[in-house]
Amino acid sequence: MCLILFAWNSHPDYSLVVAANRDEFYERPTSSMAWWDDYQTILGARDNADVIGLRGTPLGLSIDGKFAALTNIRAPSEKNPLMRTRGELTAKFLSEGKSIDDFVMSHQKSFMQYNGFNLLTADISDPENAQLAWVSNRMLVGDKIRQRKNINPLKIQPGIYGLSNAMLDTPWPKVRSGVGYFAQALAMDQGKLNHQEHYLKFLNISGVVPDAELPSTGVSLDWERALSPMFIKTEHYGTRSSTLLRVRKDGHFQMVERRFNTQEESETTVVEGQLKRSTQVKG
Repeated sequence: MCLILFAWNSHPDYSLVVAANRDEFYERPTSSMAWWDDYQTILGARDNADVIGLRGTPLGLSIDGKFAALTNIRAPSEKNPLMRTRGELTAKFLSEGKSIDDFVMSHQKSFMQYNGFNLLTADISDPENAQLAWVSNRMLVGDKIRQRKNINPLKIQPGIYGLSNAMLDTPWPKVRSGVGYFAQALAMDQGKLNHQEHYLKFLNISGVVPDAELPSTGVSLDWERALSPMFIKTEHYGTRSSTLLRVRKDGHFQMVERRFNTQEESETTVVEGQLKRSTQVKG
C-alpha cells in the first residue's frame, strides 16, 4: 500500500474503517482479494512474486479479529533487493495469533532484515480491549530516514489518520487531502456498510500536486510529480487496487477491493462476514 487512510474508534458504528490504495509495478503478479488457501482464516490480496520470505499482503483481515496493513518507506538510496519481502510481516501477524506486543517482541531482531516499512497492526477480537498500533523500523532524523534500533509499537488513539511512504501522519499533499476526503465520507456513513463509492471515488483522484508542494524523498522531480496523486498512473507503475474495509462494533465486516489494469479498467470484489470474538459485546 502507498496510501492508507484509517479511522480508529471514531465512528458510532465502526471500530475500524480503512480506505487504501496499493501502488506497484503492473508486471508484479498479485492474486485478487480472497480467503487464502494455505491460511484459510485470512482475507486479502496476495503477492505472487518470487520473493525472499513468506508471500504476504498489503492489507489483510483474519476472521479472528486481527488486521494488518503495510506501506514501504520511500528511501531509494538504502533499498536492498536482497532483503526479505516486507509483505510477509502482515502474513505473519495475521497467521501467528499473537498479541501486538508479543508479535513485536518476538520479531524485534528480525525487523532489520527488511527495507524500510510502516506496519499497522490491530486486534479487535475483544471489543473492550481492542488495540491498533503503528510499527516502523525507520525514523526521521532531521530530513533523513535512519534505521530505528529500538522498535516499539505506538498505540493509536481514537481518531482519523493518514499513512503513505513516510512516517505516520507525515503531511504529504496526498495524505492531507486524503484525510480530508476520508473524513467527509466517514461523516456521511450511517454504519450500514453501503455507499462504498463515497470512499472509492476519492481514491481515484489523479491530480498532480504543484511542484512547490512536493516532498523531497530522493527520487527525481519527474518521479515526485508522478507519485504525488492519490491515484498513480505511469507507463509501468501505478495504483493497482483500491481497498475499503469497514468493521462494525458488532463484529460484522465488509472488505471491497477494486482492481485496475494498465488501461484503468476495473474489477470489484466484495466480501462480508462476521468476526470471531474472544468475548461477547456487552449490551
